[in-house]
Amino acid sequence: MSRAMARRMPIAPDVWVTIDGRRFCIIQVLDLETVLVQDTDRGETRHAKISELQPIESPAETPVKTAVTELAVIKDQDWQRARERFAIIEPLLDDPDCTREKVQTRAEAVGRHPATLYRWLQDYRGSGQLSTLAPARPGLRRGHSFLDPEVETILLATIEEFYLSVQKRSVQQTYNEVARRCRNAGLQRPHPNTVRNRIKVLSEKEKLGRREGGQAVRDKYAPIRGAFPGADWPLAVIQIDHTPVDLILVDDVYRCPIGRPWVTVAIDVFSRMVAGFSVSFDPPGALAVGLCLAHAILPKETWLARHEITTAWPVWGVMDTVHADNAKEFRGGMLRKACEEYRIDLHWRPVGRPHFGGHIERLLGTFGQDIHTLPGTTFSSPVARGRYDSEQHAALTLSEFERWLSILIVEVYHQRLHSELGMTPLQKYEEGIFGTDQRPGRGLPERLLDETPLRLNLMPYVERTVQPYGIVIDEIQYYDEVLKPWINSLDACATRGKRKRKFLVRRDPRDISRVYFYDPELKQYFEIPYRNTAHPPISVWELREVRRKLKEEGRQSVNEDLIFDAYNRLRALEAEAVQETKKARRAAQRRRGHAQVEGLRPEGSRRRPETPLASVDEIQPFDEIEVLDG
Repeated sequence: MSRAMARRMPIAPDVWVTIDGRRFCIIQVLDLETVLVQDTDRGETRHAKISELQPIESPAETPVKTAVTELAVIKDQDWQRARERFAIIEPLLDDPDCTREKVQTRAEAVGRHPATLYRWLQDYRGSGQLSTLAPARPGLRRGHSFLDPEVETILLATIEEFYLSVQKRSVQQTYNEVARRCRNAGLQRPHPNTVRNRIKVLSEKEKLGRREGGQAVRDKYAPIRGAFPGADWPLAVIQIDHTPVDLILVDDVYRCPIGRPWVTVAIDVFSRMVAGFSVSFDPPGALAVGLCLAHAILPKETWLARHEITTAWPVWGVMDTVHADNAKEFRGGMLRKACEEYRIDLHWRPVGRPHFGGHIERLLGTFGQDIHTLPGTTFSSPVARGRYDSEQHAALTLSEFERWLSILIVEVYHQRLHSELGMTPLQKYEEGIFGTDQRPGRGLPERLLDETPLRLNLMPYVERTVQPYGIVIDEIQYYDEVLKPWINSLDACATRGKRKRKFLVRRDPRDISRVYFYDPELKQYFEIPYRNTAHPPISVWELREVRRKLKEEGRQSVNEDLIFDAYNRLRALEAEAVQETKKARRAAQRRRGHAQVEGLRPEGSRRRPETPLASVDEIQPFDEIEVLDG
């Protein structure tokens, strides 16, 4: 498996995987959690959990760090070029009967050489991501081939014409044909591993269609149309929405009421399974959408273990379509780019047609009925609440409610008969994956293995220059040794003057004590801490509160020292008032929640020391010094 394809791991028969370092071949997918695998060397057959499977790396490859394609550094005009190129090759990608004649016809229709379309097809099939089609900046192209261009054309054409044909020729026969064509053209033949790796990146669906025919693909993959437009199989359409929870929560320390949280939920329309959710006291925004989508796409075994839940939640994989309302957090440029990168169609609910979001709203209504049984519920209206004192009865913390909601989803809702489906959501999901006597299943989705790029692509970003003191965002300085090569670097694309180069920096609004710097040459993210690591972690919302306080005090200019001095004063006031006011307790609880945010740990990243440096006031002189003689 190439590094590009290592981003996702298919779960299907005849796929090779590793378990605890040993190679196995998947013989059969038994259910949503288990496969039957075989060690062909020892002749052993055993059951294995899907969560245990890891992809196989080609022995010929030297392990290297996976490069991260940063979407934000791709200019809008280059992104548009990528979309145009994808539109050109999309009919060929989706055509199971694609032939050389069709490629040539398409090339003539768009005014391109067939070799160009072959190259774009190869690039996109290697990663499945739109960014691979964006024009490369000056220098070495992403995924650049060191083959002679004429050899490259022969290799791609041979795979298309010779390997992807109904004759079903082997990889070795394909290599022999490449070698023959190169010899006839007087060119140096490529290494056998080059041909082998190019074929490995082809999807199973594409190989089946080209070698077995379109009917074979339709028999295996084609779904039967469903009632909701487009929701014909699992993960075809995901609906996502926010809502305030009808429940007053308490803080972790004093168990006093602090207010209602927000929940963002994603639902699979075909099966009504909950694909993912996020819950927080933070207001709805792009971050909540990103957290919810990442939770929906990624496998959930680790997340369930952290919440001490043993029931499976077998929903993972990149969805085809995300269906959302018209709120501004769903219309941001980065969310649109991230969806296009993973070939997710982002659709917004038509204005004035609320029934288009009916599935997610009915789900939230179903959850509301269960939430109304909890202590501290606000019910759906003041009339329904009557004389019930929600704050007096409040008992659950945010973390306790998150675990309660998780159990409600995986152990109750997924297992409960759904009136519209006539079966449970889990049974409907299994039916869509494995099929029935009347309709084929879609098969298990590929598992996305690179968690960090997905989370980073859904995180807010800014562009900054690198100064001798590091990076400055909102008057706060960040520094690490990895920034040294970029200090005062100039923008090579500037048409006039010596303009300093700007670099992309991502930041989690919940904890701005660290940022993630994107190195454009290494194509890696690096974690950069505060320059002054004695400063406490704070959130963007706390920073805004501090700046508002300084403005009220009449401060015309703001610097880092003033910011953290004001922050410490506000926290001291909050400590005095925390047992008295709900607002102060809510602020303290949000801060405790932000403090639990786990860093992404991108490859090559560095962390600041776990032990904070002592402040000047804490350092005391020795009472006496013992002199050692000799």
